[in-house]
Amino acid sequence: MTSSTRHPARRRRAIVILAFAIYLALLAWVVLWKLEVPWIGDAAGLARPLKLVPFVPSGDADANAPAEMVINLVLFVPFGLFVGTLAPAWSWWRAGMAALGASLVLETVQHLISTGSFDTTDLIVNTAGALIGWVVFVAVRRAAGERTPRIMARVCVIVAALALVAAVAFVASPLNYGPQRDVVVERTTSTH
Repeated sequence: MTSSTRHPARRRRAIVILAFAIYLALLAWVVLWKLEVPWIGDAAGLARPLKLVPFVPSGDADANAPAEMVINLVLFVPFGLFVGTLAPAWSWWRAGMAALGASLVLETVQHLISTGSFDTTDLIVNTAGALIGWVVFVAVRRAAGERTPRIMARVCVIVAALALVAAVAFVASPLNYGPQRDVVVERTTSTH
């Protein structure tokens, strides 16, 4: 491979990494703050329940709404596309573990700063979304062969651009979810 053929590949990779960074920043903003101004919830630092049983009501938490699960699934499909593009030799297992790790970080942070609750359903659904993206990458690789890096670089840039446009449109729209206000219940122990 000559240096003239390697240079465009390096430039393409740098562009995909930049697009991935934009996507990850937007993903964190969506998951943690629902595209609102960053804030920390009232219950940050206080003990709160974790939803460890997926898909069903658990403790004080209701079952996950189907629409919320679909949104989480769709939000993580690009993660799998980016992982496939940047690490094409990875197996589905490694791609899934990377998605699970990213989802675990986001779930933990949103719980710690009280902008949401830790929910194992989200871990499962987010990972499934990323694996769907990885499967799409594999399908493109099988169909496109040697053209895959060029095609996937374009796809990744388009995905990041669309995510950016959607975020700007949402912020400019009249929709406003505002910060979640946790109900902080003081628990006292009974001395009966």
